[in-house]
Amino acid sequence: MGDYLDEEDMRRLQSMKRKQERKRREREQELRRNLFKLGLAVICAVAVLGVFTVISSIVKGRHIKDTKEGILPQKGVQSLLAAKVKKEESEDAEEETASVKEEEHSYKYAMTENTSELTSQIISSHAIFLDMEEQTVLACKDAMSRIVPASMTKVLTLLVAVENIDNFDDEFTITQEITEYCYVHGCSSAGYEKGEKVTVRDLLYATVLPSGADAALGLAHYVSGSQEAFVELMNKKLEELGLSETTHFTNCVGIYEEDHYCTIYDMAMIMEAALQNETCLEVLSTRTYITSKTEQHPEGIPLSNWFIRRIEDKDTAGLFVGGKTGYVEQSGSCAASFGTDENGKKYICVTTNADSKWGCIDDHAYMYAHFASK
Repeated sequence: MGDYLDEEDMRRLQSMKRKQERKRREREQELRRNLFKLGLAVICAVAVLGVFTVISSIVKGRHIKDTKEGILPQKGVQSLLAAKVKKEESEDAEEETASVKEEEHSYKYAMTENTSELTSQIISSHAIFLDMEEQTVLACKDAMSRIVPASMTKVLTLLVAVENIDNFDDEFTITQEITEYCYVHGCSSAGYEKGEKVTVRDLLYATVLPSGADAALGLAHYVSGSQEAFVELMNKKLEELGLSETTHFTNCVGIYEEDHYCTIYDMAMIMEAALQNETCLEVLSTRTYITSKTEQHPEGIPLSNWFIRRIEDKDTAGLFVGGKTGYVEQSGSCAASFGTDENGKKYICVTTNADSKWGCIDDHAYMYAHFASK
């Protein structure tokens, strides 16, 4: 037997092929119809988008033309007028604010064409040297930036205390609160002990010469009953001096606190105010002092302003120099000083952030020698 198809089988096979061919052609036609519909939809979408773009351009162009010709819809006019009024009000407010700020920031000591810009001549990162007679800045280095005043703070402590004390011979008893505060904060001390009765006058000298925090706190408690209340007086004094926008104190001894700051220029203005007070001038000019005798210190406590004694060995153009030093880690070695020549002409010098006490002294000596008139 062999493998073959008879006529009937052949007819059925041919019929099946014709049906398959017909279905194939129908699928192709359906596919072509679907592609046509899709293409037509895309063309319509593009056409609609084009028409919309053209219409928008025409409208925008007409709006711009009308605007140039001064013709705007009522709503647009109102919006434009409102914006113009708002802008004018804003400009007026800015001018007023600028005027107020200019008044608040008007500096008493002026920079001139002869003001020297200090760079590597001194170690300190901030410095200012003022001529008090001419009220000019003779030399400066980053004088308007915020700095940490450290114990230069005590110049203001001295001034506020003196202005609020009637009897310098009155007595004050050192409290445990004061001695503990000094111990906890690692403050420099004049050496007073708990329960020691001291004169207010001695507290003034002990605040400045050895930078005694115990003495400064004694003045604060004597005047105001607490350091916090006394600091309020200090900040009121800053307002009076016109320095409150750039200077703020939180303690009377100069320990570092985030909101305890000033500028080199402001510290110079504090020193100037102190020098105008005879008692402050006397204390800040004193080299050595012995406190009154007490039970705890029968011979008194010898005090010394080492800044004055050390700078006397330097060339300061023959000026007598006094002042107040300071140091905390955040400020480096700093000092606010003043110098007076034989004719009575006065200068103020303030620096901060020297790498050592001697570096600070050398910077002050350099400025007195180079910028004070001879």
